[in-house]
This record gives sequence, structure tokens and C-alpha cells, in this order.
Amino acid sequence: MYQASIPVFIRMLKNLRAILQKGQAYAEAKKIEPTVLINSRLYPDMFPLVRQIQIASDVAKGCGARLAGLEPPKFDDNESTFPELFARIDETIAYLGTLKPDQIDGTEEKTITMQIRNNTLTFAGMPFLLNFATPNFYFHVTTAYDIFRHCGVEIGKQDFIGTM
Repeated sequence: MYQASIPVFIRMLKNLRAILQKGQAYAEAKKIEPTVLINSRLYPDMFPLVRQIQIASDVAKGCGARLAGLEPPKFDDNESTFPELFARIDETIAYLGTLKPDQIDGTEEKTITMQIRNNTLTFAGMPFLLNFATPNFYFHVTTAYDIFRHCGVEIGKQDFIGTM
């Protein structure tokens, strides 16, 4: 359970950070106001880039915390600049780094209950990780990537996957 969660989240958050750096460099090179990219979205009813990053962060730290039997740390969701988004990712990675395998391994059947809006969701640990947290995390990381591509940032599949 640990190997399928924490290292995966950390790796992808590092890749997201590198993509974000390329977005920042693109904005500087093209003389685009950074908030234009940070607030860009793929479609009017979708969340903007900033929210995609916040949610990816929330899913990663929330999953790790819940599997470890801890209360997920709360972040203010007030980022509006590239440096603030870098800090958010770094803080999430640092938190995930505090979680140890013995806190998470063996949680396959652990009951995970969480509130999302007006719904209470209950899962066993493995389905929570594999069927809820991981797909949700990848959805928001992918959407952040897609927003940058849509805006013209020169990134590709290797940026998403990262170096092996």
C-alpha cells in the first residue's frame, strides 16, 4: 500500500512542479501575465489551473493521511502566484515524506470514511487508494498539464511521466 501511494504521489508532484516551472518560464518568455496562465481553464465550467494543483495536493496528502490514520493537514487554498504554487507542492511533498511504510502497509481493509460536500463516502483502504484517490489525483495532474499545453507551453509526455 505504501509503495503504491506515497512514492507515486511524490514522484508525480515533482513532475507537476517541473511542468509548473516550464509554465512560469513560458509566461516570462512570452511576456504573459502569470495570472493569465494560473487562472486558465480548458472550459468555462472547469476549474482553473490553480485549483487543479490545489486538488492534486489535497488528494495526495489526504490519501496518505487517511491511510496512516491521521487527520489530513489543511492548506488555505489561497495560492495566486507561481512561487505560492511551488510552495504548495513542496509542502505537500514534505508532508508525504513524513509518512512511513509501517503507517500505511497493511491498510488494504482499513475503513476510510470521508466527507465530500454533502456526501459521506466509505471505502476499504485498497479500493480507496486504487479506485478513488489515485484516479482523482491523476485526473487533476493531467488537467493541469493539459491547461498548460492548451496555453502553448512546450511540454510533452516525457514531462508528465518524468525521468526514470
